[in-house]
Amino acid sequence: MKNLDQRNQIIEYSLKLNSTNLSPLRSGNISLRSEENSKNGYLITPSGKKYETLKPEDIVFMGLKEEEENKGSTNKPSSEWRFHRDIYINKNDAQAIVHSHSPHATAVSSHGKSIPPFHYMIALAGGEDIKCADYATFGTEELSNNVIKALENRSACLMSNHGQVAFGKNLEQAFELAQEIENICHQYTIALKLGKPKILSFEEMKKVLEKAKNYKKG
Repeated sequence: MKNLDQRNQIIEYSLKLNSTNLSPLRSGNISLRSEENSKNGYLITPSGKKYETLKPEDIVFMGLKEEEENKGSTNKPSSEWRFHRDIYINKNDAQAIVHSHSPHATAVSSHGKSIPPFHYMIALAGGEDIKCADYATFGTEELSNNVIKALENRSACLMSNHGQVAFGKNLEQAFELAQEIENICHQYTIALKLGKPKILSFEEMKKVLEKAKNYKKG
């Protein structure tokens, strides 16, 4: 089987979506940039399967130029294949993508607003705030366009009334970023319960963003 290691890695992190409560049952999806038969594309989790049942052959390869679901596979790709494809097309540094319906990120996304810099760790997503993509029906071109817009100069965003998406240079990095976004959203909801949090200045966030370029998780 082609790209067996990548397929197994996707299954490993799909199971982590459940075990870390980043996404329950079948919700969310994971992909890795890949190549098959000299075709550039990505491997993505299939639609409608519980992660605990996944096998390497269930993971679906999609070409970057494909507009429709892969008809050559017995499994359909995740219904969100479109924004995965478009992230890979628009973000050269995206090698892996994690989309989840994590509880706190989903709750915050229901307000359809960006998360302001109430904490300097906001910078991990790449900007002075975390954008929230406008709502659109799942799996649509409109949703994909909204996600790409919210990811401008960023590696993660919320998706209004939906969840979050994060990408990285590998699956470990993308998954960790998704966990960071969930934690930030949790902290933000607690902060709001206490009132209006203090917001860091644009000048301070510029300093933090510069330092974050060399940030190493210790």
